Amino acid sequence: MRDRLHADLRELMLLPGLSGHEDRVRRAIAAKLAEAGISARSDRLGNLIASFKGDADAPSVMLFTHMDQLGFVVRKIEDDGLIRVERLGGVPERAIASQAVVLATADGDVPAIIANKSHHATRPDEKLTVVTTPDIFIDTGHGSKQAVEAAGIRIGTPVTYKPNVIDMAGDRMAGTSVDDRAGCAVLLEVARGLAARGGGPTVHVVFSVQEEFNLRGAVVAAQALKPDIAIQIDLMLATDTPEMDDRGEMRLGGGPGISLYSFHGRGTLNGVIPHPAMVRLFEETASAEAMPLQRSAQVGVLTDLSYVQLVGEGVASIDVGFPMRYSHSSLEMCDLDDLEALIRLLGAALARIGPDFPLNRDEAFS
Repeated sequence: MRDRLHADLRELMLLPGLSGHEDRVRRAIAAKLAEAGISARSDRLGNLIASFKGDADAPSVMLFTHMDQLGFVVRKIEDDGLIRVERLGGVPERAIASQAVVLATADGDVPAIIANKSHHATRPDEKLTVVTTPDIFIDTGHGSKQAVEAAGIRIGTPVTYKPNVIDMAGDRMAGTSVDDRAGCAVLLEVARGLAARGGGPTVHVVFSVQEEFNLRGAVVAAQALKPDIAIQIDLMLATDTPEMDDRGEMRLGGGPGISLYSFHGRGTLNGVIPHPAMVRLFEETASAEAMPLQRSAQVGVLTDLSYVQLVGEGVASIDVGFPMRYSHSSLEMCDLDDLEALIRLLGAALARIGPDFPLNRDEAFS
């Protein structure tokens, strides 16, 4: 499984897939599911769904993660061929100057760079100033608007960090879109396990779209599937580096984690306080599997689950995930040990969901 997990993650990280433009990622995942004999379907927004029928008396489960990544959208092409963009998603502006990017066109990916003013001409008052998205420009090297447009670039063309994968020391990997192609690689492996299982609840595996664009895709899937339980797979903020030390106790390589509290705290005032039965499920499963289970409580974090939990009569929900360093930068980092442990945890937890699983909160506390 380790080699396959590594190969899946590498392949998915090397595919650009801006929010609303996840098609190559979806097709790659669908092909991998088909290789395992798993049929999947996509909806109008582009979510990819595979359903595994189970015990009709047990609560149904939606297990999901997102395929998309953040980036930019072309807003204007100057006469000299330089390109202006709008930000899509939480791109950290202090980290974007001098980044390599790709513009995904119908004719192929066009390489480019985000310009950075020449150091020799930078004034002292500019050296410690962050250039914001409205002021940056992207250089493809073409030299004219006509040449840029001839390359297939138009207003609305998606722009992402240049796909990159770096194998680090031990079993750690860094690169673009670990958030959340690592979740996709985990969910692929869980789906393979579900295809071979002998029992358990009905599980709908969903690879969702537009999470980075205000959490849109998973809600549509949940409205159609009407699950009783929702489990979201996403990153957990690793707090084991100096700048994050006061934020928690989440360690890269320390095993999978669950979120006990998330709240965006800005813009979209939403978040998740997990259902107590779901917390108990993962705590008891980790204990039974002799597996470490880390805990997270964060402000500034928001996932699709914030909206999925509100579908229908309400959905028993929890965020589970893997520690990740350097979120939303062009080089994020995860540990394959954590991903592999998360796969085992999810498989074991799903197997424990039966007809008597307590969706009623009073029963969950009994």
